[in-house]
Amino acid sequence: MPITHLKTAPGQPPHTASDIADAVQAMLTSLKTGGAQVALEYARQLDGWTKEVNVTQPEIDAAVARVPQEMKNDIAWAHDNISRFAAAQRATAQDMQIELRPGLIAGQKQIPLAAAGCYVPGGRYTHIASALMSIATAREAGVKDITAVSPPNGDKGIPDEMLYAMHLAGATRILCIGGVQGVAAMTLGLFGAPPADILVGPGNAYVAEAKRQLFGPIGIDMFAGPTDSLVLADETADPEVVAIDLVSQAEHGANSPVWLATTHKPLADQVIARIPALIADLPEPNRSAAEQAWADLGEVVLCDSAEEMAQYADDMAAEHLHVQAADLDWWRNRLQAYGSLFLGENTTVSFGDKAAGPNHVLPTSGAARYTGGLSVHKFLKTVTWQEVDERSLPDLARVTASISRAERMEGHARAADVRYEKAMQDLKVTASN
Repeated sequence: MPITHLKTAPGQPPHTASDIADAVQAMLTSLKTGGAQVALEYARQLDGWTKEVNVTQPEIDAAVARVPQEMKNDIAWAHDNISRFAAAQRATAQDMQIELRPGLIAGQKQIPLAAAGCYVPGGRYTHIASALMSIATAREAGVKDITAVSPPNGDKGIPDEMLYAMHLAGATRILCIGGVQGVAAMTLGLFGAPPADILVGPGNAYVAEAKRQLFGPIGIDMFAGPTDSLVLADETADPEVVAIDLVSQAEHGANSPVWLATTHKPLADQVIARIPALIADLPEPNRSAAEQAWADLGEVVLCDSAEEMAQYADDMAAEHLHVQAADLDWWRNRLQAYGSLFLGENTTVSFGDKAAGPNHVLPTSGAARYTGGLSVHKFLKTVTWQEVDERSLPDLARVTASISRAERMEGHARAADVRYEKAMQDLKVTASN
């Protein structure tokens, strides 16, 4: 039977993506020409920031001193989880070599990027966890130079807790500048930073568009859109917990969809009935963000079976996929498309967002069909090498010349021919001796 929609997502008016793209293109053109001076002008115009962009060590030390010890302990606890998970990922990326045939040796080598740019969003929320996720992961990958940028929060600049997290995670330098100008500062190597080899970290639509336009000569983690979350629940799930989890993700922003798929209609009805009160109990601006996200983008569907729920999940390819259902091993083995998977009622997405360990910079808008999230692998180049000696040279040269001529690439064939002829001559000399 087809899936039944108990709550549909009417959607929002078409966004002005073309307007954003045009504005970002104009800004990047100015920034490439004018450099740091133009970046400072944008910082003044857009963020009202008139102080120094480079956060000095005395300023970091003062911020660290102001952070309560209990908060330092909590940030350090999360940092330890995130760093240890990234270190374990790094251990899976190994150099290797194989002798494919006698005398034909090939291998791969893992080379960390030289410089990374980590964007840490500001604005409505103080994104402490985002600082840890991007900077600590780059550090564990072996990146030597890490520039972290974040927009000022009023005239106080970057919040103390965020500065502490950036410093603890291992940023080489911290710049108090955000938006397109912050992205450009890392890309162009402004304010004492080397040009970044890769840009990572979430941001608003302008930040995402700037990364998209700059991609090519410089790497990026992914094309990121608004965060999204899907809960899969059966009759064993607690409706109150499911509703709270959906609301917790809706507070990310008015453009952040949340979805529920279930095989149990009574649960769906209770969740739909409970969510408005949970949203109303949030403080502002969280309340307005969650209210609009649920009204415009929230969806609840009723499925006939676990398999139908799983197929719905694979089709949605959610950034966050939370299973609150029986037989978690079956779900872990069956599900194929998600940014990060959260198994069981205990494992709320909020844990992954803040402190559990796996990275929270994840593919959105269906991109989980083809990619995973930020990891140490994003900061590594897996390069290959090969070496040939006389044992494999004749056959390798002969086959290469044959395929090259079939492809009508005579130059390639002649490069193989000359080696074939030398190899055969060497064989004759060896035989005569």
